[in-house]
Amino acid sequence: DQILSSGAHLITLGGDHAITLPLLRAHVKRHRPLALVQFDAHQDTWDAGPEGFSHGSFVSEAVREGLIDVEHSIQIGIRTIAPETCGLKIIDAYQCQEIGIKGIIDTIHDRVGSKPAYLTVDIDVLDPAFAPGTGTPVSGGLTSAQLLITLNKVMDLDFRGMDVVEVAPAYDHADITAIAASTVVQHYVQALAEKKR
Repeated sequence: DQILSSGAHLITLGGDHAITLPLLRAHVKRHRPLALVQFDAHQDTWDAGPEGFSHGSFVSEAVREGLIDVEHSIQIGIRTIAPETCGLKIIDAYQCQEIGIKGIIDTIHDRVGSKPAYLTVDIDVLDPAFAPGTGTPVSGGLTSAQLLITLNKVMDLDFRGMDVVEVAPAYDHADITAIAASTVVQHYVQALAEKKR
């Protein structure tokens, strides 16, 4: 709250995906409900019960709290199925391969439009060949190039903040995952700088 009240654009490095819930709470206080653009292997819409909460349930909790503009939110790269979508549009990893990068970009633009948005990138959206250092890897994900090109082409959206999560250095090999995650952040910061020109 203090960082956002200063007018800063907050970029957060995780941590597991549970950190996105308090980040959304803080951003929504300042910007109203946000369209969520989520790159992830998992929907994170599991119901953890009335007292429960985890990295696998942050989306369902955020929807319950009214933090997410569901009608304009989208999940990209999903490869596991949860019982509930919470109303978010999903482009699963196989659809990503079928429609290609341009199709992904167009679908994100169509869904989010001009709404204020929040970007969250779970590094396990990448195939384990490109991000082995994560806690819940799933085969069949995006390549680093697909993710970075897509991000570059959707940076015209009205993002109010972002995070990159689920990097687990203990499982990483030759810093492959760390390099991918840091490059995501680098591209985002470069795009912010371009917008300020």
